Amino acid sequence: MKGISRKQVAWLNLKYVTEERLDKAIAKVINAYNQFALPKYWGSGKSASADGTKWNLYEQNLITEYHIRYGGYGGIGYYHVSDQYIALFSRFIPCGVYEALYILDVIQNSDVDIQPDTLHGDTQSQSTPVFALAFLLGIQLMPRIRGIKKLTFFKADARRQTQHIEALFSGTIDWELIERHLPDMFRIALSIKAGRIAPSTILRRLGTQSRKNKVYFAFRELGRVIRTIYLLRYINDVELRKVVHAATNKGEQFNNFVKWLFFGNDGIIAENIRFEQNKIIKYNQLVANMAILHNVASMTRVLKQLQAEGWEITPQILEGLGPYWTSQINRFGDYLLDIKRKVKPPDYDLSI
Repeated sequence: MKGISRKQVAWLNLKYVTEERLDKAIAKVINAYNQFALPKYWGSGKSASADGTKWNLYEQNLITEYHIRYGGYGGIGYYHVSDQYIALFSRFIPCGVYEALYILDVIQNSDVDIQPDTLHGDTQSQSTPVFALAFLLGIQLMPRIRGIKKLTFFKADARRQTQHIEALFSGTIDWELIERHLPDMFRIALSIKAGRIAPSTILRRLGTQSRKNKVYFAFRELGRVIRTIYLLRYINDVELRKVVHAATNKGEQFNNFVKWLFFGNDGIIAENIRFEQNKIIKYNQLVANMAILHNVASMTRVLKQLQAEGWEITPQILEGLGPYWTSQINRFGDYLLDIKRKVKPPDYDLSI
């Protein structure tokens, strides 16, 4: 970067950049992206996919852990990706932490115009307390679950017999337990809605099966109801499985895109402090979202030029496109920062 040294960048990061300011910058990019017409052909913005990907850390680090599923030492970058392809939320979490604890934290992004009410994820993004809390918060949890035959299906009433699926059920719901602790569960949901506590904080406290933690058992019981209903829909509806699979694929595509942009230091996070590691993940999300915004602006301009030349652009063509283009992005070379340069206002409309 011409005219700026590495020490100056490091000083600016330590003195002025916080996670809150990075979140505000990310929100501005997302809101600008939401003004374009092109992403509306890719999704409604009402659903998002949550997924984690492993980032490498130095092994000589007290925070570094070995991840059994991914293999190797590092940490997890956890992202919520909208069905319109842009990332809404990011967080750095250590290996070994259950990813489902953080799947509902995206609802705290009140400054973002894209607010999903349906969340997808893989098997790691679900558990019965998560299903229950999502239901109370008005969020539909629709994960992609493997090994369904190993899960327990619960009946509403042990006396009722089903004709074809009786073999699936091996448990019965305790409705009295849910009724007894329902006011407590409502208070927790209202506290989260008011922004007084994060969903991940509550889910961590609900992660123990202590006899004293009665609310945990109530959440677990309500979650058994919601998850059983979802599992029955999941095994019966082919279209639902296609929707869930397509949504999780977008999250995996974003993971590849965001790692392609993190080319410095061989993709290794060199920070040894937890909040600096979280800032690195948010920096990377900001850069990825800005690249996506740039791609959508360029694609809109090119599509309008093709229309002017007489080419027919149909909604089916637009639905098959995506913003994760990398061939036109030059990651290496000189970067000249000209703050005084006037930028032409983007053209958000695309009439089809």
